[in-house]
Amino acid sequence: MGKAHMTAHKTRRAFSLRQRALLCLVTWAGNVAIRLVGRTLRLRVSLAQGALANPPHNPSIYCMWHRCVVAAAYAYRNQALRVMISRSFDGEIIARLTQKLGYVPVRGSSSSGGAGALLELHDEIARGASAVFTVDGPRGPRYVAKPGAVRLSANTGAPIVAYHFALERAWILRSWDGLMIPKPFTRGVLRLEAPFSVPAGLDDSGILEYAAELQRRMDRAREVAEQIANSGKFEGLAPLEM
Repeated sequence: MGKAHMTAHKTRRAFSLRQRALLCLVTWAGNVAIRLVGRTLRLRVSLAQGALANPPHNPSIYCMWHRCVVAAAYAYRNQALRVMISRSFDGEIIARLTQKLGYVPVRGSSSSGGAGALLELHDEIARGASAVFTVDGPRGPRYVAKPGAVRLSANTGAPIVAYHFALERAWILRSWDGLMIPKPFTRGVLRLEAPFSVPAGLDDSGILEYAAELQRRMDRAREVAEQIANSGKFEGLAPLEM
């Protein structure tokens, strides 16, 4: 437990009785719902040239859009991936839920505690862990990549992997991210782009250049995944091992 346990718990604060009850209820219900629906999903994998179907043993930084978090949470569960989550009350719910799914939350975001969280993620990667970023989170704009993952790659040497989940059938929330809630037994596809690394010692213009490259790869992953899901042409794609 040690470091991972401390990472998950050291930023927790006191909550009211109502908030504690809500935390317990939503965390339990969310965990049950994701696991039940997740078991029915029929997901396939589409690989760009140079992409890897299975996570490498070396630390990596996985990047997705915020709308994919439900499908991704199930598909990549129980791998002790580090994930940066805001310090808000909503973030506390997400942090506790992701813990139940086998992730290690690191508290902070681009708008709250981001610098400290990035430093902690740096230390986690140095110890051999991989991290997951919702690169347009926590508040958008949708499909606009922020440079945090690029800076982390430059500072750690860990490669970045852009990916996207697209689903044939999902409930789409009227939220800033258009969050996808998979419908039971739906088919879907995970599109993985090839990993790329960011050199150390870049100035701000260099960081922005690689952030633009991340944006291109994120856009390409989404476009390919959605094209497959919308066409229903999953033939020839290997099942995603979950």
